[in-house]
Amino acid sequence: MSKNRPIKFRILELFLDGNEHWNYEIVSKIQEEYDMRSNFQRDSINFDIIELASGGMLKDVEQKVDENGIYKKGFLLHKYMITDFGRVRGSDACFRYV
Repeated sequence: MSKNRPIKFRILELFLDGNEHWNYEIVSKIQEEYDMRSNFQRDSINFDIIELASGGMLKDVEQKVDENGIYKKGFLLHKYMITDFGRVRGSDACFRYV
């Protein structure tokens, strides 16, 4: 994994496996890969996921309140899956960028 790849491309690439993922799972993976440890960076990655969902590339399939502090206690957690549009755009962007 190259740290030079734009984060949103990497997020889409993670969803290309076709599975549903909670936002905190993706955020922690990106934080590890890009060495982004601060709360600000954590929330910025989460915002990138929200933008991909608002752009129609990810679909919000489930929500729950973070009662255990997995991401941020009291925060609404979201489970996403990639859409057909996101799969096409993600494949194009991720593979062309490499």
